Amino acid sequence: MKTLYDKLVNYSESDFYGFHMPGDKRNQDLVRADLPYRIDITEIDGFDNLHHASGILKDAQIRAAKLYQAETTCFLVNGSTGGILSAILGSTCKGDKVLMARNCHKSVYHAIFLNELHPVYVYPKYDAELELNGEICLSDVEQILMEEPDIKAVILTSPTYDGVLSDVEAIVNAAHTFHIPVILDEAHGAHFGFHSYFPENANTKGVDVVIHSLHKTLPALTQTALIHMNGKLIDRRQIHKYLSMFQTSSPSYVLMSSIDVCIEMLETRGREVFREYTQMLDEVRRKLSGLRFLQLIETEHYDRSKIVISVKNTNYTSKQLYNELLDKYHLQMEMAAGSYILAMTSIGDTREGMDRLVQALCEIDQRIADDPGLQRKEREKNFCKLSSLPKLEVVFTSAEMVHRVDEALVNGEKSMNTRVLPWEKCVGYISTEYVYLYPPGIPIVVPGERFSQEVVDILKRYRELKFSIEGPESENAVEVWING
Repeated sequence: MKTLYDKLVNYSESDFYGFHMPGDKRNQDLVRADLPYRIDITEIDGFDNLHHASGILKDAQIRAAKLYQAETTCFLVNGSTGGILSAILGSTCKGDKVLMARNCHKSVYHAIFLNELHPVYVYPKYDAELELNGEICLSDVEQILMEEPDIKAVILTSPTYDGVLSDVEAIVNAAHTFHIPVILDEAHGAHFGFHSYFPENANTKGVDVVIHSLHKTLPALTQTALIHMNGKLIDRRQIHKYLSMFQTSSPSYVLMSSIDVCIEMLETRGREVFREYTQMLDEVRRKLSGLRFLQLIETEHYDRSKIVISVKNTNYTSKQLYNELLDKYHLQMEMAAGSYILAMTSIGDTREGMDRLVQALCEIDQRIADDPGLQRKEREKNFCKLSSLPKLEVVFTSAEMVHRVDEALVNGEKSMNTRVLPWEKCVGYISTEYVYLYPPGIPIVVPGERFSQEVVDILKRYRELKFSIEGPESENAVEVWING
């Protein structure tokens, strides 16, 4: 079967001339850049329409659904974000109560805001030994479902950015006992199910809506993702309605062809490429497990494609290790967070690249071994748990908070109700802004939550370590609601 890419290439080599969008007119020579202008088209005859797929795009989505063992699959061309927004808004009514993991991506929080939802948070376990957020406990989910009978959906992230897995199947079974659908952000697990080295993907575990970012862990262009729908507890028509709102009305054929060729590669050569990749990855992890001061870490249930290196036994900060790998070894990590760095791997990695990472980390580890001054003897007594998520008092939902600020602004009362204060002076006040690090994009503070001394200490420590804190309009300060 021909892929969308094959058809685009054939079209680019034909004598068809387009008096239609896009404005590049498939003229590769005009801009003099090595970009795929020749296959850049719009919804023209014979190429189907993503929002009303009935031809080649419908067939491509059916093929993706079959590969991922889903009942229905749709292409996403603006990343997992559009899928997450559509899944949540299509599965809830305005003002509903939902159970959500506190370590969800900011796009989940945006959906909560848009539909004015009332979130009941379940927090991941914090592993003090690894200094890493762990999984969501089944018992915590069950308890909340028992105590909150009006919950309409459960929203989780697994694997996390750091690779931590929760027992999704058990949580789904618990939610389905109450006839509640589960929406899973499995964006970082698009490679699951293609080799026994990794878990099966969540479509095989009864999850109602699963979102995969192909571009994160598979060879597909940035912004490409999939949303899968299963079972009878969700309204697929509603989700499709929101997909048509949140996705562009002019979806990129370049991006969609990238999805299609990725699916085709997995179908025809997936077993081969994953066998080579997992052998190489396993070898790398074995070598890194021999580090003496730097430490390769993982939780009990883990996605081993993620290489997480802890600096907690050294006098390095994660940011220093990140910068040394970048500046000296020209190795660009995915992120530095808390007391660790994250290197993301995929079937696209080469042995040369993997060997360079191992060699660099081993050299740094040996340097630490040779210099006692680089070895950490013990944690300072008041060590700040950077990776933990502080449990803050929720005074208002994010929508309620924003509406209060907007109303005060309209009534000319904003200056009476809000202040922009340095972090150090925010304790006891209610935030009107999000505060988060990106990556990973998990809010540390959500509008409507009251600042505690713990969260202030965390923000101050991140500033000392030179992390970039995003969300607030003012640097080192946050707008707060002072009457409440």
